[in-house]
This record gives sequence, C-alpha cells and structure tokens, in this order.
Amino acid sequence: MKISTRGRYALRVLIDLAEHNTGEFIPLKEIAERQGISEKYLESIIVVFSRAGYVQGQRGKGGGYRLVRDADSYTIGDVLRKIEGSLAPVACLDSEVNTCPRAAGCKTLEMWQKYYEMTNEFFDGITVADLVRRGDAGDDYMI
Repeated sequence: MKISTRGRYALRVLIDLAEHNTGEFIPLKEIAERQGISEKYLESIIVVFSRAGYVQGQRGKGGGYRLVRDADSYTIGDVLRKIEGSLAPVACLDSEVNTCPRAAGCKTLEMWQKYYEMTNEFFDGITVADLVRRGDAGDDYMI
C-alpha cells in the first residue's frame, strides 16, 4: 500500500486546521501558503472533507474552513479511507465480500487479511490531535 500525495496533503490540511483552531474560519489561501501546497489542489481535498462533514466552510469576507469536531475525533484511518478509498493491500479485500474465484484455495489470502487488519488498527489508533501533539513535542517528521 502506498499513500498518495493527495492522502498526505489531506492529513496536512487537517493538522493545519487543528493547529490554528480558534473557532474562526481559516482561509484556504492561508493553509496553502503555510503548507506550500497549491490552493487549487487543496480545494479538491477540502470539498471531500466538507461533504463528509469533517469541516465546515463559509464563503465571503471572514470565510474559510474550520473543523467540525475536536481534532481527537478524526482518526488517520478514517481520513485516509475518505481520501484514498480502501487501504486494502490487494484488490480482493477492497469490498466486504471477497468475490475472488481463487479465495477458497488462496495460500496468501490470510497473510493479506492480517496485514490489512494491522494497517487499519494502526491508522485507526492515531488521531489528528496525536499528530499535532507529536509536533508540539519536538518530534519532527514529514507527511
């Protein structure tokens, strides 16, 4: 599994919104400037978050975006699945029902299932607030 640029940028947007959360709307232009990401590209991400109820937007003077909930209620797993789709490492695990004709005799299926479960558990165990706190602690890393 490889997280796309879009997925990494989506996390940066939510972290930025959490770090600058004053209750006011934050213009997308400011987020784009701080993150070094084009505003046009961020628009394609923020619309997904808006439709999912992750952020609230307001147009016009004083407009922008803000988180709808506390940063600790957004798991990285939920965010990545919203942006990337499934985090499944193989196509046969993309849906709830495995329709692969080879599933019954597949010698690697159990391995892929365990890897998928570990991936989901890992990302579901981290919140946006955790990443904000991690940065506050002086632990530098790049998303």
